[in-house]
Amino acid sequence: MPRPKSEFEELFPCDFYTPEELLDADQMYTVYEIARLLQGLDADAEIDEGVEDILLDWAIPWIMRNSDEMVVAEPPSDEEPGYYGLRDDGDD
Repeated sequence: MPRPKSEFEELFPCDFYTPEELLDADQMYTVYEIARLLQGLDADAEIDEGVEDILLDWAIPWIMRNSDEMVVAEPPSDEEPGYYGLRDDGDD
């Protein structure tokens, strides 16, 4: 149910990183690592599985929204996730 803005102590801008601000140009990341980075955590930070599920709710749409600026690579095996990185001039 909606709540009045006045019920909240503080409101923040809804700003998100651009891919260039978030990702290193020479690295590839899993969606799980991107989810952590979007929250200001280290890519390999240990987090609770429930927290990780919530972070993925933010990361997946972010990846889709920024897909024109990114590339994707096949996972090393069927048990591992794919990898995402910044697109550069040499990428198809």
